[in-house]
Amino acid sequence: MKRFSLLAGLLTATALTAISAPAIAADLPTKSPVFKAAAAEAWNPWMLRVRALGVVTRDSGNVDQVAGSGLATSDSVVPELDISYFFTKNIAVELILGVTKHHVTGTGVAATNNLDVGKAWLLPPTLTLQYHFTDLGAFKPYVGAGVNYTVFFNQSAGNVSNGIVTITNSHLHDTFAPALQIGFDYMIDKHWGVNVDVKKLWLRPGWDGTSNVGALTGKVNLDPWLIGTGVTYKF
Repeated sequence: MKRFSLLAGLLTATALTAISAPAIAADLPTKSPVFKAAAAEAWNPWMLRVRALGVVTRDSGNVDQVAGSGLATSDSVVPELDISYFFTKNIAVELILGVTKHHVTGTGVAATNNLDVGKAWLLPPTLTLQYHFTDLGAFKPYVGAGVNYTVFFNQSAGNVSNGIVTITNSHLHDTFAPALQIGFDYMIDKHWGVNVDVKKLWLRPGWDGTSNVGALTGKVNLDPWLIGTGVTYKF
C-alpha cells in the first residue's frame, strides 16, 4: 500500500512538472540570434596614374618685328604622374606632373625661315575638375576642365645663324592656360586598371630675345594636345 502511494505521488509530480515546463518556458524572455554585420569596406578617395604622355604642339607663332614670320615647336613623349582625389564617387580633381623639352625654330619669310630660336624645358602642372561616370561597370569614362600654369626653365638660345639672323638670347614667359579633358579608366580589379586620357591646352606664351639685328619679341602658340596612356591604381 505504501509502495502504491509512493508510486502514485511520483507519477503525479512528474505529470505536474511536464505540464508546467512549457508555461515557464513561455514566460522566459526570448533573445533573437545576434549576427555581427560585416563592417562596410572603407572608401579611399585617392587614385594614382602613371602615363606615357605625348605632347603634340601647334606649329604656330610669330616674331613681332618680322612680317610674315612664323614659329614652330617640336613635339615630345615623356613620363607623367597623375594624382586624383575624389570628393564623391563622381566628382574628382586631378593634378598632372611632368616635364617636357621643346625646340623652337623659325618659319615663314627668309629672315626667320630655319632660324634656330632656342630650346626650353617646360613644367606644365595642370589641375582639372572632373565628372566620372560610374554606372558602366569596369568602363569608367570622365570629362574635365581646369587650368594649366607652365613654367619654362633651362632656356637656351640657338646661337646659329640662318644666314640672316642669329638669336643670342631666348626667353619664353611663364603663363596660364585653360584646359579641357576627356578620358577613361578600365578597371581590371578594384585597385588596378588602364587609362587613356586626352587634354587640350590653349598655351600661348610670350617670347623675347636678342639677336645680331637687335631685340626681338613675339608669341609662341604651343596649344598642345596632351595624349596619354598608362596604368591606374585606386587605393
